[in-house]
Amino acid sequence: KQILESKFQNRLINRIKSEFGEDNVIILKNDPNYIQGFPDLTILGKKRYAVLECKRDKDSNRQPNQEFYINKANRLSYGRFIYPENEDKILDDLHNILK
Repeated sequence: KQILESKFQNRLINRIKSEFGEDNVIILKNDPNYIQGFPDLTILGKKRYAVLECKRDKDSNRQPNQEFYINKANRLSYGRFIYPENEDKILDDLHNILK
């Protein structure tokens, strides 16, 4: 059963807040109309940040520029496509880089 991307994104935000504590991270939902293709979420930690592009599953279409911004963010700090199939692994990564 597939989940809507918006529902996955909201659940993910709540999970990150719960796991990291709201005092330890800032989660921003990025405006899709500001920079076309920029990832959905920016998570600010104490010394590093992550950007995440939420997809409802691993086979979901990628929009123009999304790969570019994920790769650029990953060179600078951390950037990934996230979907239910890799959510646990990405959250493990975030625990390592943001704490």
